[in-house]
Amino acid sequence: MTNHLVCAQTSDSITHIPAPNQFPEKVTINNIFIIGNEKTQKNIIMREMDVAPGVTYDWEDFVGIVSADQKKIYNLQLFTSVEITPLFVEEEEVELLISVKERWYILPSIIFDLADRNFSEWWINQNRDFSRVNYGLKLNHNNVGGRNEKLRVLGQLGFTQAFDIIYSIPYIDRDQVHGLAARFNYNTNKTIAVKSAYNKQVFYTNDNEDILRKKISASLQYTYRGSFYNFHYLNIGYSSSKIHEDVLVQNPNYFLNDGTKQKFFYASYNFKHDRRDNVAYATDGELLNIGLTRYGLFTNDDVNETELSLTANRYFKFSETTHFVTGLSASTYLGPTQPYTLVRGIGYAPDFIRGYEINVIEGQQTLINKNSFRYKFLDVAYDISNLIPIEEFSIFPIRAYLSANFDHGYVNDRNHIPENAALTNTYLYGYGLGIDLVTFYDQVFRFEYSINSQNVGSFFINFKAPL
Repeated sequence: MTNHLVCAQTSDSITHIPAPNQFPEKVTINNIFIIGNEKTQKNIIMREMDVAPGVTYDWEDFVGIVSADQKKIYNLQLFTSVEITPLFVEEEEVELLISVKERWYILPSIIFDLADRNFSEWWINQNRDFSRVNYGLKLNHNNVGGRNEKLRVLGQLGFTQAFDIIYSIPYIDRDQVHGLAARFNYNTNKTIAVKSAYNKQVFYTNDNEDILRKKISASLQYTYRGSFYNFHYLNIGYSSSKIHEDVLVQNPNYFLNDGTKQKFFYASYNFKHDRRDNVAYATDGELLNIGLTRYGLFTNDDVNETELSLTANRYFKFSETTHFVTGLSASTYLGPTQPYTLVRGIGYAPDFIRGYEINVIEGQQTLINKNSFRYKFLDVAYDISNLIPIEEFSIFPIRAYLSANFDHGYVNDRNHIPENAALTNTYLYGYGLGIDLVTFYDQVFRFEYSINSQNVGSFFINFKAPL
C-alpha cells in the first residue's frame, strides 16, 4: 500500500495531505526515523512524541496524535520547519519519518533597544530621547550541546549598564523529567523611575548624574515536566539593591525601610499548562499559568510580601484564516503597600490594556481580559538564498493578520493615591484595529490604533504578541 499522510509544521499551521485511496482502520508503527537534526540529539525530539514503535492505533486517533506531536516538536523553537510522514510498508504498518530543518543556534547580536516599557512610552512620554537607548553585545546559543540547552550572555551600556548571564538545561536525568537553570544579573542606572504621578512614571536624574541604583541578583530554577503539556517551576533567588540618597528625597517610601539598601531572598512556584499550537503567536490551544511568589524568606530580609498571579488564555481556530483569542490575567499582593521596586499594575509587562500603552495604573490587585479576532490576509515565503547563502536564513516568511481588539480591566489601589485616582479603582477599557506581522524566526510586529475609555485614540507600535 502506498497511502501516506504528511503533517508539516512551519510557523503557522499543520497541513494534512491524504492519498486518494482509503486509509486503514488501524495502523501499527514499526520504526521512527529522524532526518535533518544535524546537531539536535534524537532523544530531545523523541521526548515530544506521544506515538511509539510497536503500538497499534485507530487511524483517526493516529492522525490526531501525530498532529499534536508535530506541534510539540516545532514549539521547541529549534527548527524552522517540521514534517512528519507516515510511510506504509504493509497494509496496516508504517514507518514514521520526521524531517526537521534546524535554526541557526548561535546568534551574536548588537544591542540597540529602548529602555522604556514600550515604543509608545518612549515616543510620546519621553519625547523620543535617544539617551534612553541601551546598546552593547549579546550572545544567544539556543542549543549548546544539542540537548536544547540555552546560554545567554549580555554586556550592555547606555541607559542601563548591565551584565547578565543565563544557562538552562531542560533535562538533567535519563527520563527527561527534571531540569535546571541559573541566572546572574548586575545592573546600574543613572536615571530611574522613582514613583508615578497622574498615571505616568516619574523619572529622576540628579544634577551630578550620579549612579542612582545598583542591583545584583542571582537565582536557581528547578523544572519538573511530568507530562507533555504540564510544567512545574520552583525558583529560589537573592536580590540586593542600593540607591543614592537623593532617591529618598524624591520618594521616601522607595524601599519602605527609610534606608538606601534593600536585600532579600525570595522563592516562587509556577504551574504552567501549555497546549498552544505556536508559542510565539498562537492561533489554537490554551495556556494556563498559576504563580505564587514569596519575597522575604528570613527575618532579616528587607521585604515581607506575597504575590499570587494567574494567566488563562484560550485560542479558538475557526479556519486557516480566522481565529479568536481571549485571555484573563489577574494578580494580587497580600500586603497593603509595596516598595516601589515591586510595584505592579496595568502598564507593566505582561499586563496592559490597549489604548493605555503610555500609562501605568498601579495598585495591589489587577484584573484584565484581552480579546482579539484575527483574519490572516497574507501568508508568503520568499527565497532569499541569493542574498543570504546560508540554509538557516534562506527563507523569509511573512504572515499578516488584521485584528479587531477589545480589552478591559480594573486595578484596585488600597492606598488611593490622589494623583493617580483618575485611572485606579475604576473600570477601564480599550478597543481598536490593528495589523500583526509574524516573520523571520517567529518575530512579531504589531501596529494598532486604539481608543480608550477616556475617548482618547492613539496609534501604537509593539514588538510582541499580546497574548
